[in-house]
Amino acid sequence: MSIKSVVERFWEINPESEIWWDSSPIIYDNWRKKMIDQASDKDEMKEWLDRLYSKDNKPKENIFRGVTTNPPLSYSAIKDNPAYWATWIDDQIEKDRGKPAEVVFWDTYKEIVKRGAEVYLPTFEAIGYKFGFISGQVDPRVRHDVDTMVAQGVELHSLSPNVMIKVPGTAEGYEVIRQLTAKGIPTNNTLSFMISQFVACMNAVVDGMKEAETNSVDLSKWRSVITFMSGRFGTLGDLQKEAQELKIELSEADERWAEIAVFKKACRLVDENSEYPGKMLLCSMKMSPKVDGVVRSWHIEKVAGANAVYTCPPPYLEGLLFKGQYLEFSDQINDPVPGNVMDKLMKIPYFERGYAEDGYTAEEFNSYTPLLATAKQFSGATQEMVDFVTKRVTKS
Repeated sequence: MSIKSVVERFWEINPESEIWWDSSPIIYDNWRKKMIDQASDKDEMKEWLDRLYSKDNKPKENIFRGVTTNPPLSYSAIKDNPAYWATWIDDQIEKDRGKPAEVVFWDTYKEIVKRGAEVYLPTFEAIGYKFGFISGQVDPRVRHDVDTMVAQGVELHSLSPNVMIKVPGTAEGYEVIRQLTAKGIPTNNTLSFMISQFVACMNAVVDGMKEAETNSVDLSKWRSVITFMSGRFGTLGDLQKEAQELKIELSEADERWAEIAVFKKACRLVDENSEYPGKMLLCSMKMSPKVDGVVRSWHIEKVAGANAVYTCPPPYLEGLLFKGQYLEFSDQINDPVPGNVMDKLMKIPYFERGYAEDGYTAEEFNSYTPLLATAKQFSGATQEMVDFVTKRVTKS
């Protein structure tokens, strides 16, 4: 056996934590091959990747315990094999030539979700429905339409019992989470960046669970996670802008500490909420900051030990596996953020409001800068998928 990978060493700090693949499972084999081809020690890289996930492993042996996707990642599945998907789409068009492009797009998206769910269904069944979920996201273009999001969530979950529905952290999204929870449908709160959103999600889930229990809805295959889009909190909002206006110098390390502080508090609130049975999920991690000339990854180093989900997209995993073997891990989730850093951050309204449990009203979620920027990106990727399908429809 080769030495343990950086991912394994991180996970072993708390084996109750979960490492998830952050892309469609159907691109994993091609990505794995590219990683092995690029590695200086190909045998070692193969062992590392096979311990993360291999269909030849017993489900309990894989380190990857679930999957999360979003529209850009789902579109990546098409770009990973465009000729195949062009043919698949043409076949759907041939079956029903009157079908609009938007409907063919949705059918294609569902097929990508369904195939990914099939990969992790053995894990879901072997581990008693605790792990093995895959997130399928409602269309980000309808993030303010409760009825449409609920209908899409029900439809996506019907593809497989391990399909968890990604719902945006808009005011309307939390009503959707409540309704889906009441139906026993698992959810992942995405487009969420701040403590007040996390609190809103916990409240929506608890209310939905109470309704489900009243109506004797089976919750044995249900779960909830709340995503913190960590790197986007620091880079897409007004943290640096407001700091400069206040003549406060924020280093790259301070920016990372701001994100880490929010996640540490979120984990504490989840632990303290006896009614909410879910977990925090950390995404958008970075290889950052550079300390004494060495690139760290504080997003995982400073929160190691949390009973949380960590979802890793291919580029971040590439950084960890190729360049992060020197990273050091110990149980730090309950260690405080340095006092001088917190004093500085709390003077910045963007951070202070994002860190407060009542920092924003639900209506203000909808105009929050990082949410708008991320929703625009996700909507753009969705439209790219629609455009890909439209060309096939027009061509036919």
